[in-house]
Amino acid sequence: MKTENKLVEIAKVFFKLGLFAFGGPAAHIAMMEEEVVNKRKWMSRQHYLDLIGATNLIPGPNSTEMTMHCGHERGGFKGLFIAGISFIFPAVLTTGLLAFIYTEYGDLPNIKPFFYGIKPAVLAVIASAILKLGKKAIKGWELAMFGLIVLALSFYGINEIVVLLGTGILGAFYFYTKHKAKTTTNSIVPFILLNTGLTSVAKITSLNVFLTFLKVGSILYGSGYVLFAYLKVELVETGLLTNQELLDAIAMGQFTPGPVLSTATFIGYQLTGIWGALAASVGIFLPSFLFVLILNPLIPKMQKSKFLRGFLDSVNVAAVGIMIAVLFTMVADTIFPEVSLNTVLERVFDWKALVIAIISATLVFGFKKVNVMWTIFGGAVLGYILSFI
Repeated sequence: MKTENKLVEIAKVFFKLGLFAFGGPAAHIAMMEEEVVNKRKWMSRQHYLDLIGATNLIPGPNSTEMTMHCGHERGGFKGLFIAGISFIFPAVLTTGLLAFIYTEYGDLPNIKPFFYGIKPAVLAVIASAILKLGKKAIKGWELAMFGLIVLALSFYGINEIVVLLGTGILGAFYFYTKHKAKTTTNSIVPFILLNTGLTSVAKITSLNVFLTFLKVGSILYGSGYVLFAYLKVELVETGLLTNQELLDAIAMGQFTPGPVLSTATFIGYQLTGIWGALAASVGIFLPSFLFVLILNPLIPKMQKSKFLRGFLDSVNVAAVGIMIAVLFTMVADTIFPEVSLNTVLERVFDWKALVIAIISATLVFGFKKVNVMWTIFGGAVLGYILSFI
């Protein structure tokens, strides 16, 4: 296929994913795996796993960075940027529109019934990805044990970056010692992240907004809840936003498709209008493009090194363990939204969410030719219909 045709294909694939990618990073990565590994055969499942493992070790939104890695694999340097922009654009555009409505009218449209149906639908998508990636990641009893330990630590609440790095280092030395492989320090490349030391915004300009979100995008690890903590320090404690306005912005990032970091677009518009929305969006996503641009060419070298092969294998199985923990948490929050403090047996489950989850699982596991996009769309529609019951 010609390079131009590949770039068009990349744009179509990731724009479509950007329109339907609800449910957080685990769901995005699962949907991406279906598109680029199962359906289009752009890469092997092992290489996809290696990309996930490497991406988990750098700051920024993991699923967005995965789109860039996949785009680079298919279309090189240009493919990296086209994939990332295509995936981000629907979220930024939608969030920007909602920010305009919120700023002008002080309220938001009621989209909760649709999101209500999407959440249980993505459970089946994530479960399917875990099953396929897990089979590839677990190459022996040692890696299986690593995965179980990571799963236990994740439930215990240990920081996921600490778990990933710890597992990777332990695995690297274990397998290096076991196989007595030869390696050199030339194959070990440290990644150093410098904090620019930017201070909080004192006077609101689009440049200030850009610099603030550039700093956040450069050091952000973790979920949208971590993003909330970062932005609370930068914006709420400096008096630029109220706590409620920040909560509304985070909610919009969760409700809209694509990366939750589109929250930045919403906040930027609140601060300095359309230019602020553009500055915040560019600022928070720009570091991810740079990190992936540096990291992607190093992955083949990491794969060839026996020492770093053990590191990647261990990080990969750790990533699957974390995905399982995320899935359990999502099931608890979605199907069992209320928990009695007296006894676990008194859990109150949401039968509507359970129905959507069962139908979605049937589609994903029983009708494998059905595109996961239709599962997500069907969940949204069914959620809206059931909201009237």
